[in-house]
Amino acid sequence: MQKTLAIIKPDGVARGLIGEVIKRIEESGLEISAMKMISMTKVQAQGFYAVHRDKPFFDSLTDFMSSGPAVVMVLKGENAIGKWREMMGATNYKEAADGTIRCDFATDIEKNVVHGSDAPETAAFEIGYFFNAFEQVA
Repeated sequence: MQKTLAIIKPDGVARGLIGEVIKRIEESGLEISAMKMISMTKVQAQGFYAVHRDKPFFDSLTDFMSSGPAVVMVLKGENAIGKWREMMGATNYKEAADGTIRCDFATDIEKNVVHGSDAPETAAFEIGYFFNAFEQVA
């Protein structure tokens, strides 16, 4: 059983896509073991995306992620990381496969509706950033 972090980003929340994303997760067979709505400060967004601190998009990304509420979730299931990443589609929504969340709903490369961990180590950090053990259903 693998776990991954999923985020419905501020653009997805603002556009009323929470239900659609959750519906797709549930239909995929992945289980939601934790979920909450948050509103990150700029400093919290910078901490979460610290791995990208030296990249040119860091400031705009952290501005965007602290621009409004987001929904953070822990997903679990067989190959949860790969399955969720496949459901999301490519980061650049123009390259995302038909039927993926980003292909269907993203409006630009940053406002691409969802985030997901890219590896087990990343997932462990990201889940721990938002959830403690008591907030996760086993």
